[in-house]
Amino acid sequence: MAEGYNPKKSRVSDDTLADFYRSPFTGDITEVPGIGPAAAKALATGEADDKITNSFQLVGKFLALKGPDSDGHKVESVEHMEKFWYFLQEKGIKAHRSAIVNAIAEKMNTMMPGIYDADAYEDDEDDE
Repeated sequence: MAEGYNPKKSRVSDDTLADFYRSPFTGDITEVPGIGPAAAKALATGEADDKITNSFQLVGKFLALKGPDSDGHKVESVEHMEKFWYFLQEKGIKAHRSAIVNAIAEKMNTMMPGIYDADAYEDDEDDE
C-alpha cells in the first residue's frame, strides 16, 4: 500500500474519536487523538512561525493546507488530506499520522461540512 493518508490506518478507537468530536477544543495539543508527548514535542519544533503548540494552531495549519486554489485547480478533499498527512510527517510525527488527520478532518467537517469527504476512501470491494 502506498504511503500517505488512509483512514483505515487509524488505530484510534471509535469511542475516543466520538468523545473528541463532541468535546470543545481546550487548546491542549494532546487532546487530538493520536498526539501524545512525542508527537507534541515534534510539532513544537522549528522556527517560531512553524511551531505548533496547541490544537488551535494545528487546526489552523489544517485549514491553511486547503489551498492555494488557482484558476485551473482547486484543492479537493483527498489532496488536502495528503498535504496534511505529509506535513505531519515532515514535522517528525512517526506514528498515528492517519489517526491525527482523520480526527481533525472529521471534527472540522462537523463545523464546515464538505471540507472532508470520507466517501472518497471507500473501497470498491465494499460494493461487491
